Amino acid sequence: MNATTKPDTIDDSAAAEAQAAEAEEATAEAVTENADDSAPRDSAAHDAAPHDSASEEETGEGEAEDGEPDADPAVARRSGVGAGAGAVVAAALAFVALSGSWMGTVLSERKTLTGQIHLPQGASAAQQIHEVYAAPWHTTALVNGGFALLALIVGVVVLALPLFSTPARTQAVWVRAVAWGSVAVAVIGLVIAAGMYFDLFAALPSAPAATSTPTQ
Repeated sequence: MNATTKPDTIDDSAAAEAQAAEAEEATAEAVTENADDSAPRDSAAHDAAPHDSASEEETGEGEAEDGEPDADPAVARRSGVGAGAGAVVAAALAFVALSGSWMGTVLSERKTLTGQIHLPQGASAAQQIHEVYAAPWHTTALVNGGFALLALIVGVVVLALPLFSTPARTQAVWVRAVAWGSVAVAVIGLVIAAGMYFDLFAALPSAPAATSTPTQ
């Protein structure tokens, strides 16, 4: 009876060992297959990484070539302040050109005084009109025309500033509006000053012709 039990025990042990060996072989084959599957994916990811970095570098270079460097904010603020101040100055000069100025009044009165001083005794009525009225009137026209010309120059310079800036900057809406208004008023002032100087709006007064009285 003992002899029959020992062979059965040996067979069971051999079968268990065979099953364990088969399980180990199956596990090894599964690990090998997983390693084989993951290797292409790793190599593909490794190959794609340089392409991605190269694409990023090319994109960065393209943006650097296409895009202009950003201007310094401090410089942009100073430029905006200068343009705004220029527009306001042009508007003030244009207003003075239309309404007159203290300088024009003083120069006109000075011209009147010098005309009276240099007017000879017994001067004709035409000479008196020219020295006392026409010369001061023309002086006022010249002063007003000078202010209008200055307003026109300043307004045009303010409008042309973006054309000479690198990179080109867009001016504020109110700056462009004030500058354009100043240019328009300056042109009107120039036209009025020219009309005053050449007596286009009103002719100079003239003295009546002397009438001779008959002698008896």
